[in-house]
Amino acid sequence: MHFFYNLFICFAEKLLPLFAIFNSKLKLFVKGRKAVAQQLRDNIRKNDKIVWFHAASLGEFEQAVPVMEMFKKERPEYKILVSFFSPSGFENKKTHPLADVIVYLPLDTPKKAKQFLDLAHPEMVFFVKYEIWPNYLKELKERGIRTFLLSGAFRENQIYFKSYGSWMRKSLQTFEHFFLQNKQSQELLKSIGFNNTGISGDTRFDRVSRQIEYDNKLPFIKEFLQESLCLVAGSTWPEDENYLLDYINKGPTNVKIIIAPHEIKEDKINSLQEKLKHKNVRYTQQKENLKEFKVLIIDSIGLLGRIYSYADVAYVGGAAGTTGLHNILEPATFGIPIIIGSNFSKFPEAIQLQQLAGLYSVSSAEETASLLEKFMHDENFRKNTGMIAGHFINTNTGATETVRSYLF
Repeated sequence: MHFFYNLFICFAEKLLPLFAIFNSKLKLFVKGRKAVAQQLRDNIRKNDKIVWFHAASLGEFEQAVPVMEMFKKERPEYKILVSFFSPSGFENKKTHPLADVIVYLPLDTPKKAKQFLDLAHPEMVFFVKYEIWPNYLKELKERGIRTFLLSGAFRENQIYFKSYGSWMRKSLQTFEHFFLQNKQSQELLKSIGFNNTGISGDTRFDRVSRQIEYDNKLPFIKEFLQESLCLVAGSTWPEDENYLLDYINKGPTNVKIIIAPHEIKEDKINSLQEKLKHKNVRYTQQKENLKEFKVLIIDSIGLLGRIYSYADVAYVGGAAGTTGLHNILEPATFGIPIIIGSNFSKFPEAIQLQQLAGLYSVSSAEETASLLEKFMHDENFRKNTGMIAGHFINTNTGATETVRSYLF
């Protein structure tokens, strides 16, 4: 099976440049990987001590951040190398100050894995959550490099737990230790013979819990809201916006709405504005007298984490469709109730928070409007639900300390 895997990767390597002609994301995916070897040569010296973190995209990067910060504090002599698989991760974080070197991860071929490790020569490696690349892991094992899975999460339908998954199970043998999010993942690994595990929890809790300590003030938000209640709809897709529009267009009394779409594309923003029946304004086109507008659209990145601090209720996008639920922990850390769509079965933190009654799921515009009206009119319900969400964050921090204790 490993032979066929390598064959598939080789075919993909040949075909991707052709598909990239018609797709802007693939173009970044292909172009960015051409520069990796030179980036490593320019930024990593032979005697540098390197710790390498690999993240698929933005969410996994956020999980790695607390451990990277810990390395900066505990082992400042190390340079931090970060690699991304996806353009959305790399393009958004390619200048992040926490890392010394940020690159795309070359495709998982034996040749590229050898070249990457020759140039990077890491002493320690952290793959985040789901990232399992057989050729990189094989090369890491052969070189005896300490390798860890950070905030790992496993499900029983994954290939490792199937009768035909022995070749992928072999890849897991590279990991010195699995820092896992939950007991279920630990039991699954135990069932296939891996006992080098520990339940550390999810490092994202450590990451988001610190947000409340930062300066989250945004004067333009305060001007927009005045004394109104605030609904923040974060990382929304069109399916999410369809759930919200009925409520928004009814013009709820003393409620203002902030929408931060996941995709900041001109056609998508224009389409949303056309559907809104009340005065609305875009962040990048701010006007005087913001208080006169009912809806504020955030058509810029990097603000949402701070904007949640102004919310009375948060709607988090992604679960109304099939794109995947976005980060519910960011609003939860501010102690506010959370609403999401119904497709969240692969997100254990959402399942847990729903069971605690700090999060509610909706499956239609009618349900969304009804729930929002209840939150906005029933202060006790709103505050109690938010208190549960905030407590959920506080009781799940500590994953980074678990990692630190194991390593140092």
